[in-house]
Amino acid sequence: MKKNYKKILISAGIVVLALSVFSFDDDLFQISKNLDVFAALYKEVNINYVDDINSSKMIKTGVDAMLDGLDPYTEFVPESEIEEYKLHYVSTQYGGIGAGIFSRNNLVYVSDVFEGFPAAKADVRPGDQIVKINGIALNSKNSDDVSQLLKGSKGATIKLLVKRDNSSPVEKDLVRDEIKQPNVSYYGMVGGNMGYIKLDRFLENSGDEVTNALTELQKNNPNGIILDLRSNGGGILQEAVKIVNLFVPKNVQVVSQKGKIKERDVTYTTENTPIAPNLPLVVLVNSHSASASEIVAGSLQDLDRAVIIGQRSYGKGLVQQTFSLPYNSLVKITIAKYYVPSGRCIQALDYTHRKDDGSVVRVADSLMHEFKTKDGRSVYDGGGIYPDVVVKQEHFASITQSLLGKLLVFDYATLYRNTHNKIAPASQFSLSDADYNDFIKFLAGKNYSYNTPAEKLLGDLKTEADKEKQFTGIQTEYDNLKTKLLATKKNDLQIHKDEIKQVLENEIISRYYYERGRYEINFKYDTDLAQAIKTMQDKPQLDAILKGDGSYKVIGKPIAAVAAKKTDDSTATDDSQ
Repeated sequence: MKKNYKKILISAGIVVLALSVFSFDDDLFQISKNLDVFAALYKEVNINYVDDINSSKMIKTGVDAMLDGLDPYTEFVPESEIEEYKLHYVSTQYGGIGAGIFSRNNLVYVSDVFEGFPAAKADVRPGDQIVKINGIALNSKNSDDVSQLLKGSKGATIKLLVKRDNSSPVEKDLVRDEIKQPNVSYYGMVGGNMGYIKLDRFLENSGDEVTNALTELQKNNPNGIILDLRSNGGGILQEAVKIVNLFVPKNVQVVSQKGKIKERDVTYTTENTPIAPNLPLVVLVNSHSASASEIVAGSLQDLDRAVIIGQRSYGKGLVQQTFSLPYNSLVKITIAKYYVPSGRCIQALDYTHRKDDGSVVRVADSLMHEFKTKDGRSVYDGGGIYPDVVVKQEHFASITQSLLGKLLVFDYATLYRNTHNKIAPASQFSLSDADYNDFIKFLAGKNYSYNTPAEKLLGDLKTEADKEKQFTGIQTEYDNLKTKLLATKKNDLQIHKDEIKQVLENEIISRYYYERGRYEINFKYDTDLAQAIKTMQDKPQLDAILKGDGSYKVIGKPIAAVAAKKTDDSTATDDSQ
């Protein structure tokens, strides 16, 4: 009997092996077949198509379309785009003048100037028109063309012909420098004696930059640290692990990545002794915090080490790796999903199971699973990082968005800078009522038309009424309501004065104190930051959140789970009657 049992096992093993080999051979055949078909198709089109074909562009379009069917992060990078790719995903270092530009009415203007770099030293300002670069006229050149003209090797001279206001153009000689935009764009002390660190991205050296900022802040004996990851789209996973390690002990699991190829599965743990293991910590996130930001926020939440404040994060739980291809090109491929210490994956969009029309849907609440933090709080997968303390995200009114979008705030700041040589320090500056009235006068005759949400709804009502042939019956009421809405809009500049002043102050202050000034003047308007300071000053609440007392026991419970609990409670009540 034992011999027969062994024979059965051996036979089964042979069958499984044979099936595996067959499956592997079949995959190879399909790959070879499809490549042959693609090559033949390309050849016939290239030979027979009625017009000349840009072969490189056609292949790139085909490859992009193929990869788009997977996810937005798997992409092909041709040789011509390698340097731009490295700038966005690896390092923010390049040779240039330290200024941003944009095109407007076929003319090129300076949008931003970075403190301490050649453009700032030469008194190039936002709002200046760049007429020529090294004698080359910029009429009708797009932003990419101009950007390439501005960039170059460190130490090389570049001549700019710059026009300000209605004055005659002035030639400025600049020397290109190595432009390195920091990952940490700001750090300093804020209210409540709290240390604040703003991390914009997780590229090279971001871990070191946060370490240096934290070390400097600790010299002030802060009552806590606020790590701001809002609108941080992520970057290098290993840098995220280094940053977590600043606050948690050595040999603690931070994140693991798991994919189809098991040999590439990796678990990342902290390797060093932390420099701030006991300092109260808040992490700020919003809907644009993604990937490495979510690793930091999610792991610190799962380890009950930090309080997360803000809005639900984006939900990108996918890991990419680059692979070299022939002719100096490369491909970036999603190779795994990552999991924070509780075991949850926070990927929110399900790219594998798309709708029939190809659109992507979020992971359904009913498919979310419960996980436990280190001390037993309930957290959930499939939907980003849900904050321990949610702060409602405020949105600017339609008029404010229009003033920003039509560059009228930008233009007024340019005018203000050219007529005011000095202003108060950023933390003390406030736009006066007289200045605001001057801004209103500046708007006279300028187009900043916009539709309010109420007007959009009224327009939708008319559209639907027209479809049902009912509009004539409501036209009088419709016209009256439209007239009242238009009358109300005339007061929008006063109704929304506070937020319009906020964006004006932000733009004006940057003309004197650069990016650092923007942060310092915005602190007084930042509701997320105010909540972070308030939470850390309330030690009982801080402890209750991290221990999971009361309502803090469950974080971000899915709607389906809440509904199910209500149903269970209702059933239990019925049974007891």
